[in-house]
Amino acid sequence: HTNRTPPAWRERTLSCSEVGQRRNLKACLAFMSFIILGLMDKSMELRHGRHCVFLMHVHLVFVTKYRRGVFSKEILEDLHAIFASVCHDFEATLVEFDGEDDHVHLLVHYPPKVSVSALVNSLKGVSSRLIRKKKYPQIQKKLWGGSLWSPSYFAGSCGGASIEIIRQYIEQQQTPH
Repeated sequence: HTNRTPPAWRERTLSCSEVGQRRNLKACLAFMSFIILGLMDKSMELRHGRHCVFLMHVHLVFVTKYRRGVFSKEILEDLHAIFASVCHDFEATLVEFDGEDDHVHLLVHYPPKVSVSALVNSLKGVSSRLIRKKKYPQIQKKLWGGSLWSPSYFAGSCGGASIEIIRQYIEQQQTPH
């Protein structure tokens, strides 16, 4: 009988076959999810699609055009509401949001059917249009030409187990001979 609750500090991870789940993909995925969930913050929950179980987060950073400092607390609050609404339209969740006067950070939990680039294009496009429609004086004064955001952005995947834990898990699979 193998311990089914491996502690996070254990030197090597268990393979699916070590817990008696040989060649059963569903059980293997459930076990892998158990390992990942055991190593991460309990506030992160698995989501279920029709044919998949997923836990995908992306950290996004958007910078204002010309890196101009135009955001106030009021504008950041408006951006938060806009970003949450756009995420909802994509069946995604805005987990965290904050910013400074010239950039914003978003942590988004999204489904696998959503491409990050499509999500970013919508987040930036909708927010630019709605914020500019409000005619904030500091934005009108420092930004011109209809753009709020720089065309570039940062997107980093995050969440779940560390790459090293996943690498160890994959290395320990029992390859058939």
